[in-house]
Amino acid sequence: MKQKKKLGLTTIIFIALILGSLTGVILYSFVPAGYVRDTVIVNGIFDIVGSGFIRGMQMLVVPLVFFSLVCGSMAIGDTKKLGKVGVRTLVFYLCTTALAIAVALCVANILDPGKNLDMSSVAVADVKVAEATNIKDTILAIIPTNPIKALANGDMLAIIFFALFIGILLAAGGERFETLANIFSQGNDLMMDMTMAVMKVAPIGVFCLVAKTFGSLGYDAFAPMLKYMIAVFLALGIQCFGVYQILLFISTRLNPIRFLKKFFPVMAFAFSTATSNATIPLSIETLDEKLGVSRRISSFTIPLGATINMDGTSIMQGVAVVFVAQAFGIQLDMMDYLTVILTATLASVGTAGVPSVGLITLSMVFNSVGLPVEGIGLIMGIDRILDMTRTAVNVTGDAICTTIVAKRDGMLDEKVFNQMQ
Repeated sequence: MKQKKKLGLTTIIFIALILGSLTGVILYSFVPAGYVRDTVIVNGIFDIVGSGFIRGMQMLVVPLVFFSLVCGSMAIGDTKKLGKVGVRTLVFYLCTTALAIAVALCVANILDPGKNLDMSSVAVADVKVAEATNIKDTILAIIPTNPIKALANGDMLAIIFFALFIGILLAAGGERFETLANIFSQGNDLMMDMTMAVMKVAPIGVFCLVAKTFGSLGYDAFAPMLKYMIAVFLALGIQCFGVYQILLFISTRLNPIRFLKKFFPVMAFAFSTATSNATIPLSIETLDEKLGVSRRISSFTIPLGATINMDGTSIMQGVAVVFVAQAFGIQLDMMDYLTVILTATLASVGTAGVPSVGLITLSMVFNSVGLPVEGIGLIMGIDRILDMTRTAVNVTGDAICTTIVAKRDGMLDEKVFNQMQ
């Protein structure tokens, strides 16, 4: 008798995503608003369980990234090779981010999402403004004055620098640091096991997160912002299914459709959690087991990408600039657009991979071209659903870059990549 194939965790998570969406829509559409629906179910049970799951994943992020990068740089070993991988990865991430903003600006100028907008029909939220930063401060922030403080505060750029420094020295030291190297390797294994333990409750967490989102966002919030949402979704789609797949095929001659089919469950998980950091272990596992990418590469590029590669976030910022400029009747010229591309690219470096952080850094982009920061309040009400979608694009960009780098460095098993599921 043929045994039934057991559903994998990613499949169960995807099913939970669909069921959560349906539950949220049914709750909002058919259950009367009131204490039971809004306070007890949506903002009570769903919020507690969903937020608890996110906090569980965030609890593991800093040690996971730290151990992964130490082991990743240690495994690559050769400092020259590590330098090549690092430079390729960094250049790819920065180029795709700049390209993503350009795509967003083009799409937004074609669709004109802010023209003839009835401002009175849009709910306006309070805006949290980010402090402006410059290139010098961004570069200096990479070097931690206190590594322990950086780890405690989750300062990802400083953590990355410190982890890479340790990994390179451990690799160069060889047998002298063998015991310490083993401790880091075992620490990495422990963090992976802890992550997979937390991931066992992911279907429940995903169900509650998505149900809360759809259960609290009504049609009234969407209607006046529909053109803005369509512009963001379209630009995200072009970047994810167009730009990335073309880059993958041109650089590796691998089948983009096969990549998307195998990586789709990770995209669904990123969509439901709206946090790049929480997706790190699942991305590394999927790239290794289904796409044949060596962990020696992915354990370095994926945590790095979760910190500095925010293409989806940059797309939202590009569309938001055009939307708010049109809504307030402000004319932007080509120089303004170039400033937006530069500022948004820099703002994405070191951005925390947590929900809705793009809205905070958006204030820096607005300030760079003289747009009113109050305009961010117009898009905050419907940002959660966009945040979920752009996170899926962010993690896809990380995986595409990792696959390309792995192929270039002979660390991709094409038999695994081409294997039918």
